[in-house]
Amino acid sequence: MRRLGPVGGTAIAVALGGLMLGVTACGSSAEPDVAETVTQPAAPAQATETTSATTVAVTVPTTVPTTLATTTTPLTLPTPQPPPDPDSPDPGMELGTIEIPKIGIRHSLWEGVSEPTLDRGPGHWPGTALPGELGNVVIGGHRVSHDRPFRDIDQLVPGDEIVLTFGGVPHSYIVTGAQVVTPSDMWVIDQSMAHTATLFACHPPGSTRERYIVFAKLAGT
Repeated sequence: MRRLGPVGGTAIAVALGGLMLGVTACGSSAEPDVAETVTQPAAPAQATETTSATTVAVTVPTTVPTTLATTTTPLTLPTPQPPPDPDSPDPGMELGTIEIPKIGIRHSLWEGVSEPTLDRGPGHWPGTALPGELGNVVIGGHRVSHDRPFRDIDQLVPGDEIVLTFGGVPHSYIVTGAQVVTPSDMWVIDQSMAHTATLFACHPPGSTRERYIVFAKLAGT
């Protein structure tokens, strides 16, 4: 309830809802012992407030936007060829170069891993990823025969660089680890949804009993 100031000597009480609830006399009188009787009007039987409802028109679209499905072409990984006959012909195809600064290697990279090809230098396993491509680039090399390019690959440690140049574009791979496996561990040529490289050579030097494997990944991936 809010009280308004005196008007003509009478204070008026007003309800905020707009309905008058009562009037109280508070002025002075010349006859002090005479009580002034104020007859209050009868209260209304019921006060009714009418609220106007506002109707808001909402337009519902008759068509629902269609979400276009994005078609993604699945990536296809390379498919490595089976191990070749050791004496299969050398195709004589030079792919590019391989450089390993840590052990002083800069050599032509050839296609194939048969003995005649590896006698030329490091060879790329047919069907595995090419340098810079998605998948696993697999490269083999000799440790003791011919110019023995992979003689010291066991000196490579994580963080060392391997640069494979293909089509005139160099691709830097960073060594992540190494492992000694048996010749039957063909999982080392497996392909995956990553940019990796795998080097392999006979182990220990001068023996074909095991294989020394170096793993690397494309820099920045």
